[in-house]
Amino acid sequence: MNDVVADYAAAATPELIAGYDALSPEQIYAPVRDFLPREPARIADIGAGTGRDAAWLAGQGHRVLAVEPVAAFRDAGAALHGERIEWLDDQLPELARLRQCAPFDLVLLCAVWHHLDPAGRAVAMPGLASATATGGRLILSLRHDPDAPGRGTWPAPPRESIGLARAAGFDLTHQAETGSVHPESRARGVRWTWLVLTKDGRP
Repeated sequence: MNDVVADYAAAATPELIAGYDALSPEQIYAPVRDFLPREPARIADIGAGTGRDAAWLAGQGHRVLAVEPVAAFRDAGAALHGERIEWLDDQLPELARLRQCAPFDLVLLCAVWHHLDPAGRAVAMPGLASATATGGRLILSLRHDPDAPGRGTWPAPPRESIGLARAAGFDLTHQAETGSVHPESRARGVRWTWLVLTKDGRP
């Protein structure tokens, strides 16, 4: 994961940041919109980038912690969104600092999970469970790219992630398939699986 963070840090140009923030959270989260909290909730957005999604959720009355290891993204997010969201420098798979801030009603990983190899996912899932309140939800988006995986990306089969989640104490609440909202990715045939997982209270 350190290589992935280094690649993003090197690519954090103003153009990349502007393009990231231009995407619509309403479109991105349409497949799971009904499973986002309706009452004010405590949310952790892991791999938050410039805080686009975190700011959107904060605007709905939620208290959001944006977890992002790339300093350039955190700085850009603070400039773009001010004090609407709180920032934390932490990264997958361990998320040691995040666990000290737990629990959260919703833990969110959008366009992040494919950056972890299978061994990293096995390490990350129990930590995500410990960060999620009993009865709370974990939402993952899994990227499926028809091209060969690039540097720092791995296939993310839903069955693997669901199995890890169940072993960590989550139940599968909802699964949805959708195309990419990013025009270039959509033209290349990139698709996503969304998983909504609810922590079931097992010890």
